[in-house]
Amino acid sequence: MRIAGVNIPDDKRIDIALSYIYGIGRNNAVDVLAKANIDAAKRTKTLTEEEVKRITGELAKHKLEGDLRTDIATNIRRLKETGAYRGIRHSRGLPVRGQRTRSNARTKRGKRVTIGAIKKEIMAKTDSAQRTKAAGK
Repeated sequence: MRIAGVNIPDDKRIDIALSYIYGIGRNNAVDVLAKANIDAAKRTKTLTEEEVKRITGELAKHKLEGDLRTDIATNIRRLKETGAYRGIRHSRGLPVRGQRTRSNARTKRGKRVTIGAIKKEIMAKTDSAQRTKAAGK
């Protein structure tokens, strides 16, 4: 079954299946079903055409999928262009909402690479070169 351009799984409850649509979470799904007067415990494959039309009508009142994604991308682009703090954090790929980065934030910062013996040798060479350069001044 397709609702709002998304394939909805047949064997799941309708309140869970609606959360497959971008922009609809569990709370929104329950609200949509309540307004459409449909039992949330019903399975997707047992819905009638008339019930699907009511769900689609309620979902039309929400901003979903592509429209929502473009709005979010536009907002992030605006933050970057104005030079806002949040925009800078977005462009650097760091947490935006004040989370700490000294520990944690692995999903945003990426996997840490341990410094091995080869890198230590390179670092030692550059350090010694900088010391001799500073001593020569």
